[in-house]
Amino acid sequence: MNELLNRADASAGAPDWRLLGEELHLAVNAGDFVSAIDFVRAVADIAESQQHHPDIDIRYHRVFLAVKSHDVGGLTERDLRFATAVANEARARGHSMSPNSLTAVDVGIDCADPENIAPFWAAILGAKVTDDHEIVNPHGRAMRVWFQVTDSPSRDRGRTHLDVMVPHDRAEARIQAALDAGGRVVDDSAAPAFVVLADSDGNVACVCTWQGRDEHEAAERPD
Repeated sequence: MNELLNRADASAGAPDWRLLGEELHLAVNAGDFVSAIDFVRAVADIAESQQHHPDIDIRYHRVFLAVKSHDVGGLTERDLRFATAVANEARARGHSMSPNSLTAVDVGIDCADPENIAPFWAAILGAKVTDDHEIVNPHGRAMRVWFQVTDSPSRDRGRTHLDVMVPHDRAEARIQAALDAGGRVVDDSAAPAFVVLADSDGNVACVCTWQGRDEHEAAERPD
C-alpha cells in the first residue's frame, strides 16, 4: 500500500486528476459557494474514512485539491484510492472537473553553495530548509524554492527562474501561448520533462510535466 508509484502509473491511475511535481491535483467546479462547501464536507468524510487527508483550497465555486503520501515522499496506491473516490463524488454531484486551470510553480535559484544561502531564503520566507537544501513552507502556503548548483552565474539569463508545472496534456498549448506572447524557446532538449523559455528581456521559465521526468532524473544521477 505504501510502495511508491512511478509517475506514469500514478498519472494513469487517476485520470481525472493531473500530476504536477510530486502531487496529484484536481480542480472541481461546484457551481456556487454553498455547493463547493458541501462538496468539501463530502471530501472530508472520504478523507476521514480512509485516514488520508488532502490539501484543499476553496475559491468561491471552485475547489482545488492536492494529495500525496507525505510519509513516503511520493504517490502510492493509497493516493489513487482517495483520488478515485473524490472524483466519483464530484461526478455523482454533477460537478465538472477542469484540469486546464491547474498550475503549480516552484522557484529555482542558481548558486555555487546551496547550504550557504538556503538559511537566508528560509528566514525571509518564514519557511524551513529540508535535508536536500530546498525551502518549503511548513503549512504549504508558499512556493517551494530549490537551488541549482552552478560554478558561476549565467551571463545571458537571470539567476532565478520559475518552474511552471502544468498538466501533461496542456503543456504544448501553454508553450505555444508563451511563444505567441513574445517568448522564445531557449532549450527543449529535455522535453517533455521540461522546456526552457525566455521572455524578450531574457528572463527564464521552464514549462514542466511529469512525462520524461523519471528518465531525465535517472540520467542526471551520478554513476
